[in-house]
Amino acid sequence: MAPPERLRIATYNVEWFNALFDDDGRLLADAAPSARHQISRAVQAGALGIVFTAMDADAVMVIEAPDTGSKRSSARALESFARAYGLRTSRAIMGFMSDTEQEITLLYDPARLTPRHDPVGRKGSRDAPRFDGTFRYDLNADAAPDLIRFSKPPLELAVETAGGRALRLIGVHAKSKAPHGARTPEEITRLSIENRRKQLAECIWLRARVEQHLARGDDLLVMGDFNDGPGLDEFEKLFGHSGVEIVLGVDVPPEARMYDPHAAMARAGRMNLTPTTARFWLNPQKRYFEALLDFIMVSPRLAATHPAWRIWHPWNDPACLNTPELHEALLQASDHFPVTIDLTLP
Repeated sequence: MAPPERLRIATYNVEWFNALFDDDGRLLADAAPSARHQISRAVQAGALGIVFTAMDADAVMVIEAPDTGSKRSSARALESFARAYGLRTSRAIMGFMSDTEQEITLLYDPARLTPRHDPVGRKGSRDAPRFDGTFRYDLNADAAPDLIRFSKPPLELAVETAGGRALRLIGVHAKSKAPHGARTPEEITRLSIENRRKQLAECIWLRARVEQHLARGDDLLVMGDFNDGPGLDEFEKLFGHSGVEIVLGVDVPPEARMYDPHAAMARAGRMNLTPTTARFWLNPQKRYFEALLDFIMVSPRLAATHPAWRIWHPWNDPACLNTPELHEALLQASDHFPVTIDLTLP
C-alpha cells in the first residue's frame, strides 16, 4: 500500500506584483519605488522572496500575478522570480487573460504537480458557461437578464500529483465591491449595491461550476480573493448571503457543500474570533482595517481527510510573529497575507 501523499497549496494576493518586472519578465529588484506605498522594488521583491521561501508550498495560486499581454508574460515573470530566489516552485501556468494588469497564475513545483489549463463549459451556454464567456443573470429583479463577464476569468486547472491523484483547482479573483469614483453618499450607496450585485453574480456562476464538479465526484479546491466574506458589510442583509456563502453552498445538503474553516468561524457570528487575511490603510480614518477576503475551499471528500489551514498573519500567527524577518516581510510584501492548506491524500 502506497504511503499517503502530502501537499501544501497556497493562495496569495500580491499587491502590484506586475510593477516588479520589465516587459521581458526580468525582476526589477532595485531602489526605484514599487507600487506599494513608500516601499522600493528591492524591498518588496526581497520580502516576497522571504515569504515564498518560508511557505515552501508545492503550488501557489498567485492572485494579482504579473500581466500577460502583447509583450508581457505572467508565467515568464513568475518563473524569473522563482529563479531569483531559488524556489522549487519553478514553473508557472495561467489560463484566460485578464482585462486588467492582474492575472491569476499558478506557480508550482513540477516534481510534485502536473497542472493543465482545462476550462469547463461552453461559450454562449446559458448554464454555467466557460469563464471567458458571458453569464446571463437578472441582477435587478426586473425580469431582464444582465450580461455578466469576469474582468479576471477564474483559472481552471486539472492537476495530477506525483502520486497519481487527480485534483481540480479553481483560482478566483472576484469583483471588488469598493465604490471607486463615487463622490457623494448617494453615489457611494448606488455603486456599492451595484458592485455587490455583480460580485454575487460572479459567485453564483462559480457555484454552478462547483456543482458540476461535485456531481462528477471531483476532488476540488476553490481558492483566491473573493473580495467578500460572511458578515463583512451591511449590504449583505439586502441579498441574504455573502458571495462566499453562495460558493460554499451553505443552504444545500452537506454532501454538496464546500468547506473553509475561516469562513465557518465568520459565519458563527463571533466577530472577535474572526480571522483576517488582508490589511488596508483607510486614509479618512487614519487607521488600518482588516478583513477576511482570501479562502481555500475544499470539496467534502477532501474535507474528510482533515486538512490543516493556515493564515500567515504577521501578528496572529505565532510563528510569523516570533520570526522578525518573516513578520516584517509579510507587511512589506503585500496588503494580503497568504493562506495555505496542508493536504494528506490517502
